[in-house]
Amino acid sequence: MKNGKQRVALIGCGLISLYHLRAWQSVGAEIVAVCDLDRGKAEARAAEFGVTRIYANAIDMFTHGGFDIVDIAASVGAHAPMARLAANFGVHVMLQKPMCATVAEARQLIDDIGDRVRFMVHENYRFRPHYMTVRRWVDDGRIGEIRHAAISCRGSGLCEREGTVPFLIERQPYLMAFPRNLVFETMIHHLDVLRCLVGPLRVIAARLGRLAQGLPGEDTAAILMEGPDGLIATADGSLCALGYPQLHGDRLEVIGTRGTIIMDLNRVYIVGHEAETVLQVDLPGRYQECFDTAMRAFVEGLQTGQPFETDRLDNFKTLELMESVYRAAGVEVEA
Repeated sequence: MKNGKQRVALIGCGLISLYHLRAWQSVGAEIVAVCDLDRGKAEARAAEFGVTRIYANAIDMFTHGGFDIVDIAASVGAHAPMARLAANFGVHVMLQKPMCATVAEARQLIDDIGDRVRFMVHENYRFRPHYMTVRRWVDDGRIGEIRHAAISCRGSGLCEREGTVPFLIERQPYLMAFPRNLVFETMIHHLDVLRCLVGPLRVIAARLGRLAQGLPGEDTAAILMEGPDGLIATADGSLCALGYPQLHGDRLEVIGTRGTIIMDLNRVYIVGHEAETVLQVDLPGRYQECFDTAMRAFVEGLQTGQPFETDRLDNFKTLELMESVYRAAGVEVEA
């Protein structure tokens, strides 16, 4: 640290990096360097945030040093090598989800890094304001003990568009080559939220579908899980749901022994008590918040030595749950 400030370097200057860099600014960190294989992207982000050190080669950036934290927001194939490089240089790691492409890779990465540096996975859905409201109401005991939870996501981002590619392909071209799509890329968030709310889960059954044309990965999924003491949880989603927004929205129902919470897109309420409990969240206006909260948790964890909520060991369980969906659906995964 310099003058009490955490010094951060960023690897990966794509779309999501904008929110990462804003979040580091919000917690008072000093952004000292940015890196991307596409130097033009790195230069553009550097100009936005007044960063003078720009790299197209991460080894050069680490060799020149001068930072305490690296935020790895690059594509998933770069996650493990960049995290190992950071650990070798004694730099703490904030790693964009998913940790790795497979559980086997993630297990090896965790073993290789050990406790040499602090290591948190940037799984921010549980920190989104509407989900935080549900978590707070559950923690306050407003619905008693959770007995059932159901989460779903719906969007039209992979529906055909006349004269151009589907919205999500235009926004995230790498999806064209992803053999695993909806569950790996999107619903891993929803599985993590369920784990956060109800504890350990085990996949009982899963079915995956492909409604979009010309894509290798699934865009539709239905998942059945069980938790402690007979708890049932379900998760389902589709990115080819005509009529829904191109960026998916979520619905969550949590049934407890004393009441039921529903989160429907941006509305959160307790069933039967809508008049006094309905809360509406400005999701577009508060989109940045989950990034800010995640970065703040990382900095506080470094300062206090307390475990991160989305520490690599906790997030590994989410990765295992995600991969078990594919196994249950009959999709072969690396052992």
